[in-house]
Amino acid sequence: MAAGEVILPKSGEAMYNNFHFAPAIRHGDRLFASGQIGIGPDGNAPADPEAQFDLAFQAVEAVLAEAGSSMDNVIEMTTYHVGLQEHMGTFMKVKDKYVKEPYPAWTAIGITELAVPGGLVEIRVIAAN
Repeated sequence: MAAGEVILPKSGEAMYNNFHFAPAIRHGDRLFASGQIGIGPDGNAPADPEAQFDLAFQAVEAVLAEAGSSMDNVIEMTTYHVGLQEHMGTFMKVKDKYVKEPYPAWTAIGITELAVPGGLVEIRVIAAN
């Protein structure tokens, strides 16, 4: 079985080349997107949680757009949180700007750290195409 089509926005080329993973893979009628962390153009996570969460969702949108998709097609979302309970209210506020009804299946998982220092959330999605 073929692995599928790699979806590689310009912003993800360095990660693809340096760390050897695709921002997303289209397989059949599904798009499987790798987790996105809220980092700025400098590669750092902002100290402000709301700004960081916005950047993470914008990164997810960029990957989906490169595949010709959007948040409207997301059927499952998994989020990984450093400080899950501390930041959940702020995360929900930001999430509701990007995720509309009908809501996708969603699992939120508390973790101790992310690959980017100061990172508070990583968002991965599966979208129907």
